Amino acid sequence: MEKQQSPPFNRPEWQPIRPDLAATGEPLPLSRRQFRSWSLVLEARGFLFQAEPSGPGWLLWVPDESFARARAELRLYEQENHNWPPPLPPLPPPSDHLLGSLLTLLAVGVFFDLTLLPVNLAGHHPVDWIELGNAHAGKILTGEWWRLITSLTLHSGWLHLLGNLLIGSVFIIRLCRDLGAGLGWSLLLAAGALGNLVNALLQNPAHRAVGASTAVFGAVGLLAAISLVRYRHHLRRRWPLPVAAALGLLALLGSSGENTDLGAHLFGFVCGFGLGLGAEFAIDRLGRPGPHLNRLLCLSSAVLVLLAWWAALA
Repeated sequence: MEKQQSPPFNRPEWQPIRPDLAATGEPLPLSRRQFRSWSLVLEARGFLFQAEPSGPGWLLWVPDESFARARAELRLYEQENHNWPPPLPPLPPPSDHLLGSLLTLLAVGVFFDLTLLPVNLAGHHPVDWIELGNAHAGKILTGEWWRLITSLTLHSGWLHLLGNLLIGSVFIIRLCRDLGAGLGWSLLLAAGALGNLVNALLQNPAHRAVGASTAVFGAVGLLAAISLVRYRHHLRRRWPLPVAAALGLLALLGSSGENTDLGAHLFGFVCGFGLGLGAEFAIDRLGRPGPHLNRLLCLSSAVLVLLAWWAALA
């Protein structure tokens, strides 16, 4: 932007750009938003101009010889950017997900109670749930795929369980509200399993982990990606904000504690983010899943968890 504060310019040889782009009329100040965008257009097109504060806004002056061309350029800019950015997309209608999500979270708590009992099952006297289902990196890479899922349902203690339920419920309920319970839980399970897989590939083969936190941070990544895609026309230069907020949450909640598995948290977030991008672009084109498909996805997720535990016990 070219400005000359001293000596002052000779106003008789300059013309003011009016907010209505009229050819004549008294100088009227532009709003800050209009001044900012129009001055950038003139600067990009190589026009000489002067800016002068005027009350709550600004006056924009251009030389006589370029006045008509500057107005034409700004009029073209306004025509090309009419109704831009588009209005915010409406919030998706709330789906009937809350009860199902709460029951699923409750089932995780009940299952934790079960793991504390001396249960005899499938030839195990008693069942050592942690040993059978933890995310053992070496065993995952030798074919025990079920550990990618069973480890998400296990917890090392009550504090571990309550932390994941309290924090996770906030993100999971929001995710299922936006996508529907079936798609939300399917993506959540996929993000947790993929996060565990990537973690196993990069960790020592003796590495072990349990907990739903990989899926919880998958939910954080999913929500960040959904927000980035859904509101992409309104982010402009602030497009990294959803990602930055999610990474800040990861740093705050996912990297503290002596037994924290930072790798699982990070990879859960990354996998969730990738899945969220794909899901939101697909929803843009195809729409959200209907109630029948959502029920089918819910059932498939539950069956997959049961199959994983059946494989572990077998």
